[in-house]
Amino acid sequence: MLNRFKSIKGYKLNGLDGEVGTVKEFFFDDRFWTIRYLVADTGNWLGEWQVLISPFALTAVNVEDKTVVVELTKKQIEESPSLASDKPVSRQYEEEYSNYYGWPMYWSGPYMWGLQPGLLPNREKWREPTQSKNSWDPHLRSTQDVMGHAIQTNDGKIGHVEDFIFDDETWAIRYFVVDTKNFGLGKLVLLSPRWIENIDWIQKKVIVALSRDSILGSPEFLQDSLLTGEYETDLHRHYNRHGYWIDELNAEEKHH
Repeated sequence: MLNRFKSIKGYKLNGLDGEVGTVKEFFFDDRFWTIRYLVADTGNWLGEWQVLISPFALTAVNVEDKTVVVELTKKQIEESPSLASDKPVSRQYEEEYSNYYGWPMYWSGPYMWGLQPGLLPNREKWREPTQSKNSWDPHLRSTQDVMGHAIQTNDGKIGHVEDFIFDDETWAIRYFVVDTKNFGLGKLVLLSPRWIENIDWIQKKVIVALSRDSILGSPEFLQDSLLTGEYETDLHRHYNRHGYWIDELNAEEKHH
């Protein structure tokens, strides 16, 4: 199911033995544009430490009661490797974190989730070796930090990043919501991370190889509307691009 980040921000995180906090933000990598950690707001429970929760522990996003189900206990979270709130997430920390929980290292293979195209439903496979010569170095970004980045097209700016839409099965970021209120029709539109040409992190610009007119003429995104397969197909057809679901299906078939 597709969800907007701003919609679930503040959702309660229900652990195996009670509430462990609320959704604060996400850390994602800028290669696969996949969420690697949910950052929890735990109030004063753990002081100045950041609490990161991997999608391997997130089993459900419940829109009806505004909760996210976390298959961890408070004790597990409390005893997990600590990370100061002013420190970046390093590879050393991620290795220590993954080893603590016994989770696969997502950077250890050519696919979105390492040696697997998707999150493994079979937890016994988590214990299998995950090292690969195709490992890569992730660069994690915060959804909160990227919010507001300008969208730069072939012929000028067109708006800014207003929100993110992610898939709560794969935890891939499928789209970023672009607010064009200062340009043209002033509507919200969606762009896929797959259409990004470059990102200038210093200048805070997301560069896409598209024209302003093509973006302004794309199907409008209404926040109250349901993101349907038909809408996604129309969006990709507008830009003459094939859908992410085709590549992921091919990856799954290649893997098997």
